[in-house]
Amino acid sequence: MLSRVMPCRAGPCHAVPHRAVPCHAVPAHAMPCRTVPCRAAQHGAARRPAGTCAGGRSRRPDITAAGSPLPDGSARPPAAAQRMSGGDMAKPLLGHRSMEGDPSITPAAGRTIGVLGSGDFARSLAIRLVCSGFKVVVGSRNPKRKAGLFPSAAEVTFQAEAVKKTDVIFVAVFREHYSTLCDLADVLAGKILVDVSNNTEINHHKESNAEYLASLFPACTVVKGFNVVSAWTLQSGARDGNKQVLICSNNQEAKRTVAEIAQVMGFTPVDMGCMSSACEIENIPLRLLPAWKIPIFLALGLFLCFFTYNLVRQVIHPYIREQKNKFYKIPVEVVNTTLPCVAYVMLSLVYLPGVLAACSQLYYGTKYRRFPDWLDQWLQHRKQIGLLSFFCAALHAVYSLCLPMRRSHRYQLIETAVKQSTLGFIALVISTLHTLTYGWSRAFDENQYKFYLPPTYTLTLLVPCTVILAKVVFNLPCIQQRLLRIRRGWEKGRYVKFVLPSATGEYSSGETSSNV
Repeated sequence: MLSRVMPCRAGPCHAVPHRAVPCHAVPAHAMPCRTVPCRAAQHGAARRPAGTCAGGRSRRPDITAAGSPLPDGSARPPAAAQRMSGGDMAKPLLGHRSMEGDPSITPAAGRTIGVLGSGDFARSLAIRLVCSGFKVVVGSRNPKRKAGLFPSAAEVTFQAEAVKKTDVIFVAVFREHYSTLCDLADVLAGKILVDVSNNTEINHHKESNAEYLASLFPACTVVKGFNVVSAWTLQSGARDGNKQVLICSNNQEAKRTVAEIAQVMGFTPVDMGCMSSACEIENIPLRLLPAWKIPIFLALGLFLCFFTYNLVRQVIHPYIREQKNKFYKIPVEVVNTTLPCVAYVMLSLVYLPGVLAACSQLYYGTKYRRFPDWLDQWLQHRKQIGLLSFFCAALHAVYSLCLPMRRSHRYQLIETAVKQSTLGFIALVISTLHTLTYGWSRAFDENQYKFYLPPTYTLTLLVPCTVILAKVVFNLPCIQQRLLRIRRGWEKGRYVKFVLPSATGEYSSGETSSNV
């Protein structure tokens, strides 16, 4: 869904589409939208009719439909010409509109760009701007000392002098140092400030860095952008990193100017909406593999549990009871016994939340009841859990090459090969049959119960057997049909039964059902 921002003179007005978080205006062909009042209304101002701003003036959107005139009087290209170009790197991030290929964006090479700051990011940014054909003016508190760090084509001067020579300034300083720029407030008035900073923690402050910068310089237009691009990407080129540059601002023209600069530098600008999206953009670099956090901790927890259990059985028990030193088994054999246990249990944990979800749907008789948060998170992490299961199985195969290729290891290598296929549940069934075949005779051997602890494989069978038995029960025709109806939208309480009165005034024995 294409989304653009419509500015308001009294404050950022937002036309919020259905189920959208950032404020965007939806085209006429999109789903209906609802209008959120201006920010001035949130501070005690009276509600105004939809489409108007402070003073009763009609809100004039900068982004109009295809074929309608632009503010400068030129005709807008058709909608097809505004669509994003193909390719994986051209796809918009987070479902927002990519500004690549927008005919309204004109080349900006040759203009003067200012950079406030002399750190690594400022230096990389200056190098990339110079290589892209821009004139760069760097503002530093100590220009003589920092001049040698920047390319010779870039002019390094004092901050006040650099601000006077350009209208677009990249603020490459930390949030804590924004206040040091307050002396330049009069010179910065009316200029575009591009905030490239990030936080050290997610939601570390109540307001984003860009909003804080805008509060310090109300006479300036602040644009959030380039914070998801690393200094290495700026120096090495867009091919060595993320090509997208996320941009947000309450001023459409300022966003367009920064988008022009990003395109000339070889990046793909992505319109993220108004300034309220700045906090979301600043959190993106801090979310390193967010979907892998819980599965990794789960895998580590299972590994520690099974490793400790196997250590007691294979190393500590012989040392105490038989005075045998088998500590040499810890780095290879004990680890190799632990890895298939972790892989086996995690593979079963991929299918266990589906079983619990089916039980919940059967119990409540509807698919529209929300699952508990823990089950919802579990369902969302099934893919990561499955990949970690395969990773542990692959490590088990590598470790097995370090040991004599006994018959049991051949069976386990077959198990690993099956796990690499897409038939995960078949792999779970085969792994269960393998474990039962391998340990059936050992389950009744008293010598296998060391410190009265059962063999490790008996513990790993609990969850997989539960999942397989539940799958068998759910495949029974009587349960399968009911579950299928629920997943197609049927609800247990959807039908209301009532009795029609008879002609004699008494209720008849017949019943009529009606859909609600």
